[in-house]
Amino acid sequence: MSTLKSMTDEELVVLYAEGNNAAFDVLLNRYKSSIHSYIYFIVRNKELTEDIFQETFMKVIMTIRQGRYTENGKFKAWITRIAHNLVIDNFRQERGENLISNDEVEGDLFNNIKLCDDTIEDHLIRHQVLSDVKNLVKHLPDSQREVLEMRYYKDLSFKEIADLTGVSINTALGRMRYAIMNMRRMAEENNIELSMA
Repeated sequence: MSTLKSMTDEELVVLYAEGNNAAFDVLLNRYKSSIHSYIYFIVRNKELTEDIFQETFMKVIMTIRQGRYTENGKFKAWITRIAHNLVIDNFRQERGENLISNDEVEGDLFNNIKLCDDTIEDHLIRHQVLSDVKNLVKHLPDSQREVLEMRYYKDLSFKEIADLTGVSINTALGRMRYAIMNMRRMAEENNIELSMA
């Protein structure tokens, strides 16, 4: 096992593809913490994190066993991309039918998640953008911040938001629109880049 630990990811993948299960154990131990943390950072739910984590490694196992792994030298980026895509798939399944379009606003900050090849740099950029967005949200007027947080952090519909805040659906939608416009303005004034592309 100690000799396996000194091997590269690619050497371990080859050994595992040849039937050496201990090689996969080393790969799993090498990346389980960072992949688990990556998933949890996005979904913020322990149970969902576990499910996506398990599914990620099942896909890794299947791909290697079927001889379809081709990402030479990029194992960590590849496994992170699998986790990322599964998070996106879950996000789409959960919210797909509940999204309300805000076509009147050019480009939606929150519904414009683009699939990309994840590298460490991509992860750092995403982390910075999410941090910047949270800071901008703090500076919104209370009524706008309340609607935005209920919609995107608590996943409530605009009807539920209207009922809870005692306003009409149109007022709730209007507050959301102004929240996004204000965040864009603040981002421009402070030279903050909100694109993850």
